[in-house]
Amino acid sequence: MSEFWLISAPGDKENLQALERMNIVTSKSNLSYNTKFAIPDFKLIKRMAQSVAEVMEDSKGKVQENLLANGVDLTSFVTHFEWDMAKYPAKQPLVGVVDTLAKQLAQIETDLKTRTAAYNTLKTNLENLQKKSKGNLFTRTLSDIVSKEDFVLDSEYLVTLLVIVPKPNYTQWQKTYESLSDMVVPRSTKLITEDSEGGLFTVTLFRKVIDDFKTKAKENKFTVREFYYDEKEIKREREELTRLLSDKKQQYGPLLRWLKVNFSEAFIAWIHIKALRVFVESVLRYGLPVNFQAVLLQPHKKSSTKRLREVLNSVFRHLDEVAAASILDASVEIPGLQLNNQDYFPYVYFHIDLSLLD
Repeated sequence: MSEFWLISAPGDKENLQALERMNIVTSKSNLSYNTKFAIPDFKLIKRMAQSVAEVMEDSKGKVQENLLANGVDLTSFVTHFEWDMAKYPAKQPLVGVVDTLAKQLAQIETDLKTRTAAYNTLKTNLENLQKKSKGNLFTRTLSDIVSKEDFVLDSEYLVTLLVIVPKPNYTQWQKTYESLSDMVVPRSTKLITEDSEGGLFTVTLFRKVIDDFKTKAKENKFTVREFYYDEKEIKREREELTRLLSDKKQQYGPLLRWLKVNFSEAFIAWIHIKALRVFVESVLRYGLPVNFQAVLLQPHKKSSTKRLREVLNSVFRHLDEVAAASILDASVEIPGLQLNNQDYFPYVYFHIDLSLLD
């Protein structure tokens, strides 16, 4: 399982008894793997993981291997966690450590918003442009299909129209298009492209019969597609697509590298915050002098979590009889706490969920 339970219980002189008891009671039914967690709700982590997934949309199978902390996978980092004395000196006042962590994470979050916003704007513009070349002949752009040679241009009298003809009506079109109106240029039709439903044909005629031709075409289930060939506009659109593709490619590498580096930094800070919370909560619950042992439990499977909770409740019931009773009876309220009873246990407990992409 990718789920961990970070709990704390009162320790003895060497802080070994709590871990040994934990190993004994959980190993009987193979409930969890326990490790010592050394110590001298956080949305940013998940948001960064999801940003990595969004940037790596074409390599989704490789996202997890890019979510590392200090160069190792998240499970290894958590199970071998050690307090970073260089970044967060233990001799520094607690408020100072918290302030350092808060400022670090706030800066990462600010940078994340700026960088992803710029990339997402670029991505959206590119997708909107690419969408124009998708769809059927009635809706998609024609600028990447037609060419200058398909049209009679710069003529005072003649104009070339584009007509969508259903596939079953190809023969009818060839036989009738010249007679749909007066002044249609003979043998001026040409099939430019087709999709699963129909084809796009050209036809050249005199400008003054356009409206009449459109009416007759519609009566015969032929659709005149409104289109004006503008060479400058088509060139501009193609250049814009090329530029956006190039910009996205240029931004992809630096953004992914930044996300990987700062995901690692944010995740490491997050685990340090978890450790701080365990420390503070343990001191508040168990009192001074500081004497507790933090233990990291990794349930072996989802089905064993209920049994594991029952075992822990039994072992540490004496620490808080009211909380222990409330686990069995949801109607029991814990005085002074406005918490869902499911969030409070006789021992200090914090949840660490590494399923960041779910």
